[in-house]
Amino acid sequence: MSSSSQLTLAGSMVALVTPMHESGDIDFESLDGLLEWHIDCGTSAIIPTGTTGESATLTPQEHLSVIKRTVDVVAGRVPVIAGTGANATSEAIEYSQAAQRCGADACLSVTPYYNRPPQEGMYQHYKAIAEAIELPLILYNVPPRTASDLLPDTVARLAEIDNIVGIKEACGDAERVAAHTARVPDDFVILSGEDAQNLRMFELGARGAISVTANVRPLEMAQFCRAWLEGDVDGAQRFDDELQSTHRLLFIEPSPMPTKWALAQMGRIQPGIRLPLIPLSEQGAREIGRHLLDIGVVE
Repeated sequence: MSSSSQLTLAGSMVALVTPMHESGDIDFESLDGLLEWHIDCGTSAIIPTGTTGESATLTPQEHLSVIKRTVDVVAGRVPVIAGTGANATSEAIEYSQAAQRCGADACLSVTPYYNRPPQEGMYQHYKAIAEAIELPLILYNVPPRTASDLLPDTVARLAEIDNIVGIKEACGDAERVAAHTARVPDDFVILSGEDAQNLRMFELGARGAISVTANVRPLEMAQFCRAWLEGDVDGAQRFDDELQSTHRLLFIEPSPMPTKWALAQMGRIQPGIRLPLIPLSEQGAREIGRHLLDIGVVE
């Protein structure tokens, strides 16, 4: 690999929410606060403008302004991996090139959604993006959201491209990690995209997690990942057991609705979210509210 292999991808990486005012406008002051909190808590990398960041409802200008603000505030303290996915290859290239101009350290690009391309289409899609940028590119496979499943043989072909350095795997089957590790080079990084399956994916060869739960429990997620990476399997198991209830509750309604509600209760962000997502239901609020009390993050 080229210099792109110098990027360290391991540990707890947050799939960051995009804070918004109740009007729906982006709340950059709260974004700044979240970034400082994550760095203080030991989060290993920041991923703005991904699915959890409501990228599907951001305008192109907002998308890039969030990336640029994140890069400026983080100021090189941890990697910034910009979400730059789109279902039009030309648009994904434009976002990725813009993220490079903004100073991002890498791009995370989701498989094309809605189009349902064949494996060769996805290969050509990612190849075109990789060839259009100098940044490291991380694949992102999440079939429940995209209706496209990037299969291990295709991932192995893509791993041969110099600046395609890893994959966020969220297909729902932790055992998929083993299929990847059997086919890709040792320096190709597999990252968990399913918080509830983090530990099993680590056991099979994943080196980190791009985490929704890290939005609400950044310290505990960082401690969990650090324990595993340092060989403390028992410690990692204890943290994972403690985190499982949070993993579950943050997906009782479409993400990031529960996560943004929790963060608002914690005083970290305003309660803004954009249609077609809506505020958390009363039932969801009761369940998550009790949990936030139980884990001591609200009074």
